[in-house]
Amino acid sequence: MNRRTFIAAALIVSFSGLRADESALEPGFVSLFNGKDLTGWSYNAKEVFDGKTESSDGRYSAKDGVLVVNPEDKAKGPHLRQLWTTKEFPTNFELRLEFRASVNADSGIFIRKPQLQCRDYLVAGPYKELKAYKPQDWNQIVVVVKDGVAHCTCNGEVLEAALKLPATGPIGLEADRGTMEYRRIRLKAE
Repeated sequence: MNRRTFIAAALIVSFSGLRADESALEPGFVSLFNGKDLTGWSYNAKEVFDGKTESSDGRYSAKDGVLVVNPEDKAKGPHLRQLWTTKEFPTNFELRLEFRASVNADSGIFIRKPQLQCRDYLVAGPYKELKAYKPQDWNQIVVVVKDGVAHCTCNGEVLEAALKLPATGPIGLEADRGTMEYRRIRLKAE
């Protein structure tokens, strides 16, 4: 085996253990969603969805690299549902994710329990003045948590400048109204 073949084989082996989108992550970030199933996510400690492509009530599903919040009328279960990471995050961190909201969709991102509204902002609010928001297209949320306070942006525009947080907690997503899609959910801890 020549040197070039050996290096290529080593790279294949080293990347084979990564989650679906980790090879494209920024340095230091880890994926919270593997793009294939709901591993690492749960409704509670008793209802964990490791290896499953759909939550028990169909409200959340994973397909083709996207975590989908399915409309209430297509799922069986309560109107409002929160999906949580099975891990908690007690240190400072940066969370990045992309979302796409259907018209008037309403969801949320929970950061150690407090909620940041994630919606079709221009229709559903509360951030109706955003200039860089792209309706029914992919948008990026960045949440920087430092010393118990979160600074949150959407496509570079400030949503919340100083959202107070508890000392630790999971990351969560909310199912409320309409279809929401999330992808590239990644976190870099300090």
